[in-house]
Amino acid sequence: MEKPDVLQLNQQLCFPLYVVAKEITGLYRPFLDELDVTYSQYLVMMVLWEQDGLTVNKIGEKLYLDSGTLTPLLKRLESKGFIIRQRKKEDERVVEIFLDEAGKKLKTKACEIPRKIQDKLNLTSADMVELKDSIQKILSKILS
Repeated sequence: MEKPDVLQLNQQLCFPLYVVAKEITGLYRPFLDELDVTYSQYLVMMVLWEQDGLTVNKIGEKLYLDSGTLTPLLKRLESKGFIIRQRKKEDERVVEIFLDEAGKKLKTKACEIPRKIQDKLNLTSADMVELKDSIQKILSKILS
């Protein structure tokens, strides 16, 4: 016999995660507009600020995105002068991504964003760590 409440939205794990992801991404929008980047572009920039000179495939691995999704995103970042796409001399099939000067300078402005988001959410640093740890635990189970 079916349990009728099992399909109610308030009984699902996926729905609040979906809404939280959508709403948090929306909280970033005004801050990212000031930097002239989208949320997806911001993620790419964070990967490059952490380690410059990565291949498109390596960036895709870190962000769980395929090259078909990344390529247009990278082209837009290049047209804005934030990155340089360069084919590897040893293997021209491999494209490496490097920060341009404007992309390096953008990092200074972007450093303020995590604190601004934390303030908007009205969470303590401990709350943020606990929340990230819980999400990371779920993610590691999904990806293992």
